[in-house]
Amino acid sequence: MDEGRGDHELVVIVPVLRRAHRVVPLVASLEAATPEPHRLVFVASATDRPMIEEVERFTGESSAAISLEVLAPARVGDYARKINYVAATSSEPFLFLGADDLHFHPGWYPAARAMLVDGVGVVGTQDLAPTKRSQAGEHSTHFLVAREYVGRGTIDEPGKLLHEGYPHEWVDDEFVETAKSRQAWAFAEASVVEHLHPSWGKSPRDGLYNGQRQRMNAGRPVFIRRRHLWA
Repeated sequence: MDEGRGDHELVVIVPVLRRAHRVVPLVASLEAATPEPHRLVFVASATDRPMIEEVERFTGESSAAISLEVLAPARVGDYARKINYVAATSSEPFLFLGADDLHFHPGWYPAARAMLVDGVGVVGTQDLAPTKRSQAGEHSTHFLVAREYVGRGTIDEPGKLLHEGYPHEWVDDEFVETAKSRQAWAFAEASVVEHLHPSWGKSPRDGLYNGQRQRMNAGRPVFIRRRHLWA
């Protein structure tokens, strides 16, 4: 990875797994909605050859600042580990913790960045989820993070932005609750990064989505066990 940020002030981190078809629409959405200097880093698993080949093909044809990192696959904490890797090896002052099933709306970045004041290090974006806590600004699934906040780590792991003990779900809950406990959380209602989740009729289901309930059941005890650390 090129660790120097050059003219980029923002790094968008996108862990990916078995959704090669999402590369093109994700990049198109990000580039159309983000004129500010930024670079995009896909983080794939070494066994996911279709995804690796698609990102490599696309980056070879695109003039955008896009790169690919490949890590050994992990059964638990794969998303968090991929985020943590780029957070630790990048240097941009702002990081966006993304995913492949997002659609960026114009103005999302300046709206989120404007909230990073007065000790705030984590800004939740508006994912347009039809849930009470998302609409109320109490929770978000994707975040803009100030570089200074990365150094604070999780509630008990300096140097790790996300706890890697969750299969996937609940990692965002711990991240939000930890930031709130530090009085470092804000929600940017005008920063719309739409989550194209099938539960809201915005994408078809696949094997990863179908495993959500099982992962939720496995992650919930981890969250409950760790909640005393920030509560």
